[in-house]
Parts: sequence; structure tokens; C-alpha cells
Amino acid sequence: MKCNRTNARRNIAGISAGILLGGVAATAMAPAASAAPDCSAAGVSGTVSTVTGSARDYLTAHPGANQVVTAAYGQPRPQAEASLRGYFTANPQEYAELRSILAPLGDTQRACNVTVLPPALSSAYEQFMAG
Repeated sequence: MKCNRTNARRNIAGISAGILLGGVAATAMAPAASAAPDCSAAGVSGTVSTVTGSARDYLTAHPGANQVVTAAYGQPRPQAEASLRGYFTANPQEYAELRSILAPLGDTQRACNVTVLPPALSSAYEQFMAG
């Protein structure tokens, strides 16, 4: 399947951007206090939409991260993980910021007992969030 650059960004920005980073070694962040997630269908959808938009905006504002994530989209998973791991290990502040942006997905999944990610992405997301 051939993807153009816009579709690749749309697919990887937000959720995919972070979750491909499984195994990135970076400093741990203290969890931020936040309100309990809204577990209604609209609330869960809103959370996913907000996180996706925030991640997309973040990547737009950070061209280096955007470039490595966009390139990783078309690579085999082991190569993508190595590229992303290398970039975000060298840029731990960007890793911490993106991790913080993605955190509400896991919070919502746990609090609402729902799955917001496809199985393949869910596994990678968990690896990424674990650091």
C-alpha cells in the first residue's frame, strides 16, 4: 500500500509517533495529577482526538522528531524502533514531552477499561510509556 506524506503524518502523528518508540531509554517523569477520564463514548473519543492533535502539533513544531517519525513509518519495525530510539535517546527532553502528551491514552484505557489502540500499537505504546 502506497501512502503519501500527508497520510503518513496523519497515521503516525499522535498515537503512532510515540508508540513506535518501544524501549527508549530516558529519564522517568513523575506522573502529573489530572482529573479522572470521562469514560463515555464521547469522552474517550475526545481524549483520543485531543492526544492525536497535540502529538501532531508537537511533531510539526519539532522538525527533527517529525522527520524521524515520518521516516520510521515506512521502515520495518526493528529498523524503525532503532531509528526512533536513537533519536529520542539523544533528545530526552523531546521524549519526555511526547510521552507526557501520550499519557492520557493509557490513563483512559486503565480508568475506563477500554482499548483505544489496535493490538499491534497497544503493545508498542506500553513499551514506549515504560521507557
